[in-house]
Amino acid sequence: AFCIPLEQLNNNDVEYVGGKSASLGEMISELASADVPVPGGFSTTAHAYRLFLAQSGLAEEIDGLLQNPEVYTDVRKLQETGKYIRDKILATPFSPELERAMLESWESVTGDDEDAALAVRSSATAEDLPDASFAGQQETYLNVRGKDELFIKVKAGDD
Repeated sequence: AFCIPLEQLNNNDVEYVGGKSASLGEMISELASADVPVPGGFSTTAHAYRLFLAQSGLAEEIDGLLQNPEVYTDVRKLQETGKYIRDKILATPFSPELERAMLESWESVTGDDEDAALAVRSSATAEDLPDASFAGQQETYLNVRGKDELFIKVKAGDD
C-alpha cells in the first residue's frame, strides 16, 4: 500500500509508516473509546517512499553519491551532496499510482475541500531506537491547503 488511513495504524506499524504516524494511529484507536476527538489523516508508507526512489533512479544515484568518502569527512561536501539530493527529490514527479493513492487519501480526509488545512510531517521508520537518534531531523508543515501543496510538502518532508 502507498497510503494508509491513520485509524488503521498502531504502534506495531513503525517500520511501515514511521513513529509519528504509528503513534497517531494508536492515539486515535485508544482515545476514540474515551470520546476524545483526534483528527484523522493518512500516512504514506515507507514502501511508497522506497518505490518513489527506485522507480525514478534516485535510489541508485543517492547510493552512488554516498559512496564518496569525502561526504563523511568534509562538511561542505556533505552540504553540497545533501542539497543536490533534496533538489533531485523535489524535481522528480511522483508515479501516477502514488499520486493517485495520495489524492484518494487526501479526498477521503478533506472531502475534496481545497480549503481544508492539513499537517504534513516526515517520520523515520527507525525513530527512537537505542542506537539511533533523529531528533530535529524531521519536517512539519502546518496549514497545508490543496492537493498541489500537499504533493510539494510530502516531498519536502523527505529531506
